[in-house]
Amino acid sequence: MNGTVHALQHGLQPLQSLYRDSKPQRAEVEAAIRTIIRWAGDDPEREGLIETPARVVRTLEEFFSGYGEDPAGISQKSFEEIDEMVVLRDVAFESHCEHHIAPIIGRACVAYVPRGRVVGISKLARMVQAFARRLQIQEKMTAQIANTIDAVLKPKGVGVVIKAVHHCMTTRGVHKPDSSLVTSRMLGCFRDDAELRRQFLGMIERTQDQSVGA
Repeated sequence: MNGTVHALQHGLQPLQSLYRDSKPQRAEVEAAIRTIIRWAGDDPEREGLIETPARVVRTLEEFFSGYGEDPAGISQKSFEEIDEMVVLRDVAFESHCEHHIAPIIGRACVAYVPRGRVVGISKLARMVQAFARRLQIQEKMTAQIANTIDAVLKPKGVGVVIKAVHHCMTTRGVHKPDSSLVTSRMLGCFRDDAELRRQFLGMIERTQDQSVGA
């Protein structure tokens, strides 16, 4: 991995390498869930809840599996010689906000103009998933996806647009169920070329108009 990618990924390496010595054991996490159930006012030993802590831990492992993935490594293998804009629309994802651990449900649109080599489209979707399956804020996630593509593929430009519903706003707090957040990150020719940027945004307009929470 080159120095640019290493610097980009600093602090985002797999969880096992970062917290191997301090990561709680499964039994500790299950005990914490039982404590939460008691705090909520219920009995973790009753029939309907006795297996809930184990189920919650398995669910959390799936929700936060992105900590065990290397997003830059996903897109290392490239092929073909293409120099036209590549756009992947409607990449559905589920994440969780780092402030309330409430769901973030959205769709990402990813585009880049290759400098010759391209990467398989499934790799772009996996990169979105790897960043989404962490505690996140949408603004940071948008930048992470764009910056990683830029560092690994070294294209002429990268554009990433994400629209998402944040349950920390729709199901708690201010309770605004119709609200959504749109974030973007434009690099290289997408930032410098207004016509190319308009072309990209026009291609994904349908995605931005549809309900991301559906």
